Amino acid sequence: MGQLIFVTGGARSGKSTYAENRARQISKPVAYIATAIAFDDGMKDRITKHQAQRPAHWGTIEQYNNFQTLADNPIFQASEVVLFDCLTVMTTNNMLDFKVDYDTCSMETIAQIEASVKLEVEKLLAVCKDKTLIVVSNEVGLGLVPAYKLGSYFRDIAGRMNQLVASCADEAYLLVSGIPVKLK
Repeated sequence: MGQLIFVTGGARSGKSTYAENRARQISKPVAYIATAIAFDDGMKDRITKHQAQRPAHWGTIEQYNNFQTLADNPIFQASEVVLFDCLTVMTTNNMLDFKVDYDTCSMETIAQIEASVKLEVEKLLAVCKDKTLIVVSNEVGLGLVPAYKLGSYFRDIAGRMNQLVASCADEAYLLVSGIPVKLK
């Protein structure tokens, strides 16, 4: 039976570094699931920095959906620890896969999008049930209310996905200025 560790916090709070250190401490083979897409120079730079700070011997899987297919991935099969970075980027990518105008779409459409994102999270949790899974996510509910609809929908959906994962977690941490605060 696996273990679920949830790591959340604000932007640049030290979440990824903390999660990577936890994975190192476990001292078992790690699969790193990277959910980011290099869509601009800023994201390319962030990805490069993340790649540089993690051990080269960790297998990397670049994927933000269809997590049931991980079971067939040799990197995943060889791992005992899965570091998933990050849930909010995964949420964004899945939301943007829906080619809708978030300023005019119906609440029914938003509910369908959220259900789809939730299904992906459930697939991730299910496929990792026998591994140690460390999930990194941004705490999105502490900032300003977004001025645009897409931002508000994202905040709401990401917040509920955080709640889902945290409710299933064996351990949960909030990172503040690089300091982990144990929540659970």
